[in-house]
Amino acid sequence: MARARPTFLEFFAGGGMARQGLNGIFDCAFANDFDPMKCAAYRSNYPDDEIVQGDVWNLEAAEVPTAQLAWASFPCQDLSLAGGRRGLNAPRSGAFWGFWNVIEKQHDRAPKTIVIENVAGLLSSHNGRDFTALVTEFADAGYRVGAMLIDAAMFSPQSRQRLFIVAHKGKLPAGLTMDEHDPVYHPPTLCAAVEALPDKTHMAWVWWRLPYPPQRNADLVSLLDRGPPDHVWRSEKATQKLMAQMAPLHRQRVEAALADPAWNAGAVFRRIRLEKGERLQRAEIRYDGMAGCLRTPAGGSSKQLLLVTENGRVRLRPMMAREAARLMGLDDSYRLPPGETKALKVVGDGVSVPVVRWLGQHLLAPLAGVASTRVAA
Repeated sequence: MARARPTFLEFFAGGGMARQGLNGIFDCAFANDFDPMKCAAYRSNYPDDEIVQGDVWNLEAAEVPTAQLAWASFPCQDLSLAGGRRGLNAPRSGAFWGFWNVIEKQHDRAPKTIVIENVAGLLSSHNGRDFTALVTEFADAGYRVGAMLIDAAMFSPQSRQRLFIVAHKGKLPAGLTMDEHDPVYHPPTLCAAVEALPDKTHMAWVWWRLPYPPQRNADLVSLLDRGPPDHVWRSEKATQKLMAQMAPLHRQRVEAALADPAWNAGAVFRRIRLEKGERLQRAEIRYDGMAGCLRTPAGGSSKQLLLVTENGRVRLRPMMAREAARLMGLDDSYRLPPGETKALKVVGDGVSVPVVRWLGQHLLAPLAGVASTRVAA
């Protein structure tokens, strides 16, 4: 008889992208999210399973099932530069404490392994005090704690560095830790934050060992649609306005692409740059086969644009939600919400599926007592 898979709890579940990554490694026993639209997306993709819609602070620990793993991608807005760095006690990112309240009240039923996923800004929020507070909570509760900064660019053509804190209570299986940090997963910013931990907390710290993935074989162009609907294209006037916002170096990149008759696309972001003491809005393009970090469609600067060149013609359009989903590792069978804005919000707020899968295979499964196995993408 086949052995049952270990189970996990998915807090701040969104559209279920952590579940997508852990599929085939863990079975989902519980899911929760506050956002009705995201809950609808979750139900659309997992119609046979329930997601509890509501504030994490209102969850009753007794109603949350026992599981080996808890995954929590709590809101990042108050930890990022864009969110004003209000910190872990601000209303949105403070939802972590609602999650932790549930875990603490589970007492002996609490998951042996916990994963926290958030932006790298958590390391420096409030001069590192928020990271210290979070790690100390785990340490005081008897968990060994380690963290990794992992860029989704290792797996898919998107620059998306995220912090993954992994806490485990119990004996650590052999081969999952190392004596020294790994510069790929433990860069100087993380090492500095760890060095600043109080001595008692530092005693609970571990450096997790994670193998390197195979070389990525996809680039941005390979994931884009060549024939999107006509209405998505911006006007010629809008295209020229954007190109006028480019500094000479970026304009030269476009001219070089125009000189090649082949179909090509570069990812564009608008940014405010300080030049000669003046704040200027600049359009910046990259042709390195990568997209910039996907964000939620909250404003003009957050919308990732594509400049498409072919046979001497240049055209401008936004990245479509399905293309963004591919960059996050979702295949085309994943059901996106109706409407580009809603779909982009679900995708932009999610976690990179192949990163979750890599963690699940090579660290989380062994911590749950399951041998590392390869799961089909």
